Amino acid sequence: MQNNHRIIDTTLREGEQTPGVTFTLSEKMRIVDGLAAIGVAEVEVGIASPLVRDIDKLLAYCRDRHPRLPLSLWSRCHRDDITLAGRLGPDVLSLSIPVSDLHLGPRLGKDRHWARRQMSESIAMAVDAGLSVSVGFEDATRADTGFLAEMAGRAELAGAGRIRLADTVGLCSPGRISGLIATMLAAVVDCDLAVHTHNDFGMATANAVAALEAGAVWADATVLGLGERAGCARLEELVGYLRLEKGQTGLAPEHLKGLAEYVANRSARSIDPARPLIGDGIFTCETGLHLQGLQKDPVTYEPYPPEQVGAERRLLFGAKCGRRALIERIRRLGHCPDEGLINQRIATFRDRALSAKTTLTDTELLAALG
Repeated sequence: MQNNHRIIDTTLREGEQTPGVTFTLSEKMRIVDGLAAIGVAEVEVGIASPLVRDIDKLLAYCRDRHPRLPLSLWSRCHRDDITLAGRLGPDVLSLSIPVSDLHLGPRLGKDRHWARRQMSESIAMAVDAGLSVSVGFEDATRADTGFLAEMAGRAELAGAGRIRLADTVGLCSPGRISGLIATMLAAVVDCDLAVHTHNDFGMATANAVAALEAGAVWADATVLGLGERAGCARLEELVGYLRLEKGQTGLAPEHLKGLAEYVANRSARSIDPARPLIGDGIFTCETGLHLQGLQKDPVTYEPYPPEQVGAERRLLFGAKCGRRALIERIRRLGHCPDEGLINQRIATFRDRALSAKTTLTDTELLAALG
């Protein structure tokens, strides 16, 4: 995976489509501040529609506070919406057009001919308005592959600089989306490819990573994975993997937890202690073999240092603790362990922790074995 992949955060557009979730203008400003600190490459701040309030104020705030942060708006292929976007002047206008026969026919009563014409005319109108254009293919993963490739070629010829493939109902697998990206790369010359992945089968982040590995440049994400139904690729997971495992520069995972907690609070969500990258319990360990390894060298059972995501390591000693882990802990507390005594009393120590259904503090540990 090359070090040039970029994240589009769409918390303020797709994320706000989560049932029951809305953000005030001040909350949106705070979220953008957090996204800028994390280092996302683009923020999709909302929808180009007269029904969306304060979008002009949010754009003005972003330009004042974060002048180098590219901003995009999502838009239908409708003249009035594109005209409004031209007045608002985002850095990128993300036009959306359905490409599956299911969406074109039963949903809209349209056909492929309509889709070709509507997309081409909309791109031309946006380009004439001075906008950089990204085209999002809705329901791309259920579209006819030949038609999808044709639409991508037409979009590029009309002036689009980016093609975004939407796995609208989250049915793709990493292998399948990799193949789709390979097909699309053969259909365009200079267009960047992007993906918008849904999490209906729990693979949104994996699909986003697979698409990037296959040659896509951009991947969408939302804070906490907010979005329709089961949500989308999680910003926390994507940022964490790209920076901490793949060495992607320009990303700051230490800011993930603070933003995630803020969004969780404002969207009435809770964060599971075991949630990757941001959970309070992800560096807590009680198992004997792992305790022993972590005390010897944390790399044995940790994929990255806790401080890189603003976390702390917690080693717990209780009913699951092994003899060697206990001996190592006693040494680290500055005592010389009597291994024979520990062998005699370890069962009592475990029973005490088990009956209390808790772990023991260092003081209690020394008392139990003293």
